[in-house]
Amino acid sequence: MTLEWLCALLGAILIADIIGWWVVPRRLQGLRVGINICLYACYSAAIFLSGNSPLQPVHDPDAGSWQLAATLLVIVWWFLSARMLTELLGAILISRTEGGGRLLREVLGALIFLVATVAAAAYVLELPVKGLLATSGALAIIVGLALQSTLSDVFSGIVLNATRPYQVGDWIQIDGMEGRVTDIDWRATLLLTSQGSTVVIPNSVAAKTKIQNMSRPEDQHGVTISLHLPLRFRPERVQEILEQALLGYSALLPVPAPKVILKNITEGLLEYEAIGFVGTPAEKIAARNRLYDITYRHLRASGVDIANAAEIPVAGITRFVLDDVRIFASFTSEDKDRLAMNLLSTWLATGDFVLKANEISDHLLVIGSGVVSVQLYDRAHWVEVARMGPGEVLGEEGVMDNKPNGAQFIALSAVKVLQLHRDEVRRCMGERSQLRTSLTRLQMLRQQHARSILMQKAPSAVPGGFLKWLRHH
Repeated sequence: MTLEWLCALLGAILIADIIGWWVVPRRLQGLRVGINICLYACYSAAIFLSGNSPLQPVHDPDAGSWQLAATLLVIVWWFLSARMLTELLGAILISRTEGGGRLLREVLGALIFLVATVAAAAYVLELPVKGLLATSGALAIIVGLALQSTLSDVFSGIVLNATRPYQVGDWIQIDGMEGRVTDIDWRATLLLTSQGSTVVIPNSVAAKTKIQNMSRPEDQHGVTISLHLPLRFRPERVQEILEQALLGYSALLPVPAPKVILKNITEGLLEYEAIGFVGTPAEKIAARNRLYDITYRHLRASGVDIANAAEIPVAGITRFVLDDVRIFASFTSEDKDRLAMNLLSTWLATGDFVLKANEISDHLLVIGSGVVSVQLYDRAHWVEVARMGPGEVLGEEGVMDNKPNGAQFIALSAVKVLQLHRDEVRRCMGERSQLRTSLTRLQMLRQQHARSILMQKAPSAVPGGFLKWLRHH
């Protein structure tokens, strides 16, 4: 085969390779690689069958400019070989690292192409590679000293990709910054914080500092709130209140079980930590905010005024609870004082019914303390859809319309129930139209969402909507 025909054949194969690389979509990675392998095999076969070799220069003095073209096409073979090897190594790394290790693949690819360049210069162009390597070595030392910090980031990035303490998409805390990993490049790790800003962490810093990966394990993520209370409050009592608050938040995972830790004493204050777990990192902020609110209400309902670091008198606890009842938000302080005097209180043990299903209540019930489970009947069994705590109300169907209750309410702990008789509720509605509006809306939303939950056959209710209204009222 003459050099003219060889150049024409290699040129056609090279053009086909370029077209295939750009036309075939990236999502069809297997097809792209298959086409490249076939065309690479044809390219290699054409060179060897023509009597030439990539391991030696092209010699044909009579070919003129075709010899130069053939030499360039043989050099291209080395780069096609480098690309093929890079693709194969990349596929192996992807299969072993579940799609990660991009930086490691890029570094290996750069090294492979560097070797291909040196080999092409040595075998095809017959350049003095030893002298070139010696000069390159001296130059590399100079460049390495000048770019010491950058090279440290690059090699640290390789280590991070190899050990994989985190990957793109993980929620991590590193060097005091917390956010979701959006990219790991040659020099740095990029985090997207909860405030929407991007933080750039040099890989050398990430390799040296402590890393906390909140995305592993994938199905449980810790949520912690801390409180500092004076020693005048007995620790055992506060611990029980916090455990009750954790019990009252149904979004927490049952396993690992929520817990309360007494950490240390500083300047007369005892630090408490309440710890629970949620299923995804996205739930953590909402869960933390919700836990603070629930804890605040449980402490007040138990006589602990954390705002003033004081003990609430037993006679005044009911009045504090009424301040947390949303349907009484339009009442004046005097109205609430009078309302507190008309409330009857009852204590229920764990497992007792606060209100049975299909029962017509002649009282509006306000949870004074404790945790109550809200359950709906779903064909064959009862399904818990929410948990209620201090300041939340139930029994509005019987008070408003003399209708039976659609759900059952069971005490999950010792529960104090405050009862307001139907006649007193109606008197208040006559004086405060906002109370009637709030109760009507509460009743309507609960009925709508109860039907929705049963239609979906949900094992547990989703926070928001029905549950949000339950918790706030």
